[in-house]
Amino acid sequence: MAIKIEMLRCFSIVAQTGTLAEAAQRLGRTQSAVSMTLKQLEDHLGNRLFESDRKNRLTRLGEQVFELAQTELRQFDETVRAIETSAKAPQGVIRIVSVPSVASLVFPVIVKEFTRRHPGIDIELRDTDSQQVVDALTGGYADIGIASPKHVLNGVKAQPLLSDPFGLICSVDHPLAKQVEEPTMGQVLAAGFVRNDLCLSIGSEWFQTASAQAKLSARNTLSLISMIRSGNWVTILPQTVARIAPSDLVFRPLADLQDHRHVSLLLREKTPFFAQAQDMCEVILDTDWSLIGTR
Repeated sequence: MAIKIEMLRCFSIVAQTGTLAEAAQRLGRTQSAVSMTLKQLEDHLGNRLFESDRKNRLTRLGEQVFELAQTELRQFDETVRAIETSAKAPQGVIRIVSVPSVASLVFPVIVKEFTRRHPGIDIELRDTDSQQVVDALTGGYADIGIASPKHVLNGVKAQPLLSDPFGLICSVDHPLAKQVEEPTMGQVLAAGFVRNDLCLSIGSEWFQTASAQAKLSARNTLSLISMIRSGNWVTILPQTVARIAPSDLVFRPLADLQDHRHVSLLLREKTPFFAQAQDMCEVILDTDWSLIGTR
């Protein structure tokens, strides 16, 4: 018997909820049907996935299967969604995924111009971090990406798009915002530095060593901005981010940090509507990037 996608979905829901009753309700199935599906999966694997019949604790194998199943389910659901989107848009669909700091600024501009040129084309927009942009492109779930890839991607054409400096983001009332001289990394660390994922793209070894001293990190942008706005913490981000931040935050260059974030425009070479995707890339490249950084 082969492992079917619905077996993995059933197992994942049970693992997430911790009970057969809750999982059955979410799946729209009976408890006995869910239990039978789990038994079929465990029989096929020859091992238990849960420590007990209560289904509230995974075995070591169960933890491994759950992680792999989540990845497979995301890919399957993305594929189904892409197929359905294409079916509903016979004239074509362009899927763009971008890092949030660029997406929020350029999406309104490029969509307006592209829809003027191609009124019959559907457009699907998504913003996420650079790694997920890469995953979407290489997995075939996006046609165009805007991100900072770490490596050359097979089947993906990359063009430099913009470069913007890293610097301090803090409240307008923070002492570091008001001092005359440019702040230093030492002052940033002493002011309650919050580390974020974009800091990982700064190549300077001394910076990584210094930033590792941070006692606090935030992965969610909204949470990070909220903390910085309170005036009790500061962070380091690319200058582009400051343009989408609330007006009570300011960007300041650091005296001892010269690193830039380099963002690329990525085009998947094997995409269903390649000509339209190319034209969208031209629209992006023709955008006035002086609004958000240096070209």
